[in-house]
Amino acid sequence: MRLLVTGGLGFIGSNFVRWSLAAYPTLKITNLDLRTYAGNPANLKGMKGAARHRWVKGDVADPAAVDRVMRGVDAVVHFAAESHVDRSILDASSFLKTNVTGTQVLLDAARRHGVGRFVHVSTDEVYGSVAKGESKETDPLLPNSPYAASKAASDLMVRSAYITHGLPVVTTRCSNNFGPYQFPEKALPLMITNWIEGKPFPLYGDGLNIRDWVHVSDHCRGVDMVLRKGVVGETYNIGGTASLTNRELVGMVRRIMKVPESLVVPVKDRQGHDRRYAVDCAKLRRLGFKHSTTFETALRATIDWYRENAWWWQPLKGRGDVKAYYKKQYAGRGKK
Repeated sequence: MRLLVTGGLGFIGSNFVRWSLAAYPTLKITNLDLRTYAGNPANLKGMKGAARHRWVKGDVADPAAVDRVMRGVDAVVHFAAESHVDRSILDASSFLKTNVTGTQVLLDAARRHGVGRFVHVSTDEVYGSVAKGESKETDPLLPNSPYAASKAASDLMVRSAYITHGLPVVTTRCSNNFGPYQFPEKALPLMITNWIEGKPFPLYGDGLNIRDWVHVSDHCRGVDMVLRKGVVGETYNIGGTASLTNRELVGMVRRIMKVPESLVVPVKDRQGHDRRYAVDCAKLRRLGFKHSTTFETALRATIDWYRENAWWWQPLKGRGDVKAYYKKQYAGRGKK
């Protein structure tokens, strides 16, 4: 199979590239990635099957670049996205360009080139906050952040490509990912690396917002299963193995790392902060999906990975643009 992966230098995309090349000895991957602030070639350093991987620097919103890499492709797995909610609140323009326009450019090119399968990787955040129960794939989309709204829009463009043109698409919606190579602006790597450095971690609001956590390796396995077995035109939720409040998550990591409570600093809550996400994964399980690890086992392994790979994350946190972002993000928030 010749596979086009978009966003393959990012956190989830790079883990998928690593996992896929190791799992399928004859697979060839073209990786289209613009290498924005969160795209990092070091994510693929030393991977198995590197000779069957080709990185092409390009923007998913650039029709000419997309057309070049789409030729001769059997399938597309579309990870490329602006994904950090806090950044979308500060400025949503790049989210519209990459997540909406970029997705449409890819869909148009896939249709022109007769691609056999297009997997669109989305998020549980498109369902909005869920007070009770679990979101099913047929539930209405009620996004509350600019990021989630841009992903919901891209989901609908994917659906329209199937309904209008018959493009063989499948969509996945995953809960919160964690694992190696996650850019340290997201909650878990920020928490872990701050505490390795002896710095405080900012906890939003009362810390009672609930998230479902899935290790990135299980997400990769779920996406691959949908790529190979999913029903065209359908959507599949990919959930995790632990539903925790942010305060519970902080407490768990703090105990494992033996960090004092003084390194947890409450800050003013995020605007429009969804209270709870939860997804029903029965549809994916009917394809044969099972999680490969428990949450605590994967969490401990993740903490160990960041402890052992400071070479990877220290340069990222030391970059001027990252420092400027944090200064802007937390300016005036202070303690609750």
